[in-house]
Amino acid sequence: MTSIYVDETTLIALGTIGELELLTSFDGTLVVLPVIQEEVTTEPARANLNRLFDKDAIETTPLKGDQDTERAQTILDESVVNGDVYVIAAVLAHTDADEQVAVISDDRRVRTVARGLGATVTGTIGVIVRAVEEGLSEDEAKTVVRRVDEHGLHMTAELRDTANELIEAAATPN
Repeated sequence: MTSIYVDETTLIALGTIGELELLTSFDGTLVVLPVIQEEVTTEPARANLNRLFDKDAIETTPLKGDQDTERAQTILDESVVNGDVYVIAAVLAHTDADEQVAVISDDRRVRTVARGLGATVTGTIGVIVRAVEEGLSEDEAKTVVRRVDEHGLHMTAELRDTANELIEAAATPN
């Protein structure tokens, strides 16, 4: 089963508007590393994340071993070990073991590096589109996009239009 590492950017975007449940639309094991959980400090995102943990919908297993962390730190050219380093270290560990891995993040650098290392990558908009594929209505999804935009993600008009097009395509039966 694919491990899906969720970065703080998406947790904050969806947690701020109370829509973290949308993450459960994915097939695979959702993982929020402890260091990522600590990076979600804004409310109500933190409280909503804790509620999701209470439902056992997300795994919080820390990484094992420092070798992948050191490699990730070098790849990212980071002087400190932070959540981004741990997410990339997780990708390295899974790809080295020839296991499928995915990352959910809105951080461009994390997305680019993770994709380059062989991970499947999506972001907040991808989470919403996936939820539509799993039964969320088109209208509800567009409302979520509007709420995310109003509460922190601050999308460009182009991104908002693209999000709506992806939602419409996901809502249209083949």
